[in-house]
Amino acid sequence: MNKITAAITAVGAYVPDFVLSNQVLETMVDTNDEWITSRTGIKERRILKDADKGTSFLAIKAAEDLIAKANIDPLEIDLVLMATATPDMQVSATGAYVATQIGAINAFAYDLQAACSSFLYGMSTAAAYIESGRYKKVLLIGADKMSSIVDYTDRTTCIIFGDGAGAVLFEPNYEGLGLQDEYLRSDGVGRDFLKIDAGGSLHPPTIETVQEKRHSIRQDGKTVFKYAVTNMADASEQILKRNNLTNEDVAYLVPHQANKRIIDATASRMNLEESKVLMNIERYGNTTSATLPLVLNDFEHLFKKGDTIIFAAFGGGFTWGSIYLKWAYNKK
Repeated sequence: MNKITAAITAVGAYVPDFVLSNQVLETMVDTNDEWITSRTGIKERRILKDADKGTSFLAIKAAEDLIAKANIDPLEIDLVLMATATPDMQVSATGAYVATQIGAINAFAYDLQAACSSFLYGMSTAAAYIESGRYKKVLLIGADKMSSIVDYTDRTTCIIFGDGAGAVLFEPNYEGLGLQDEYLRSDGVGRDFLKIDAGGSLHPPTIETVQEKRHSIRQDGKTVFKYAVTNMADASEQILKRNNLTNEDVAYLVPHQANKRIIDATASRMNLEESKVLMNIERYGNTTSATLPLVLNDFEHLFKKGDTIIFAAFGGGFTWGSIYLKWAYNKK
């Protein structure tokens, strides 16, 4: 029997209807379209305005989109992995709720949190389950309602983040397609530079933490940018070297959509032409765990069976890495 590899066989996505443009942000904080665009590449982001809907709503919509497009029976799904930095609530796994709501009642499910690297790490996890031979269909969802943790008076963060969700299905492959290699890393020094200070076990919620807005995401922008540029580019370069790949071998780079300058630096290190670098940051901003699957969904029509695709991400913690995957199908 040929070796089992884990291939992506279907994708789905969902973004909310409400568009938060740079022009609208100009009325909320001291910023402007030219400043935001030149520094981040973002023009607009989607926001889930319904106060009674959380990340699970986005995830369910993305999963349902995948299920409908791929025409699969949810009862056949073995595992639902929920990559998110904004679960609906603490303790109760959002993934378990999502699995039940989409009808994947034969699956077990749990959440995976590595900030903006969550989906990348989730790809590694999903592949390991498939490669074990014990599981046939693993649904990996990346979803975040970032608007729930953004302070819209903080111009350093509110311009960056948006809400959205994407999903992929991993299945066994016997043609050598799917996930080929991974280079994943982390460094706890990042704890001080990108975080939500309160709400966890270190600083539980109090009246003071709420009044001081310590439940919103904060970052030291310059430090995070420096680490992200260096490490995301390094990881991508490492994955090419380890697999004796050149820029000519790479069909597409699927990078985390945090900042266009970080993406450009990674592409430059890999010596990739612009047409091979996939970006939708202009329309969605940084949707954290959802960025990679949203890119896959938007550009699925370009992918051909056998294409070499390189994924790269960097997130809080710090967490980062790169994955080398061979695409397994042509879109019908």
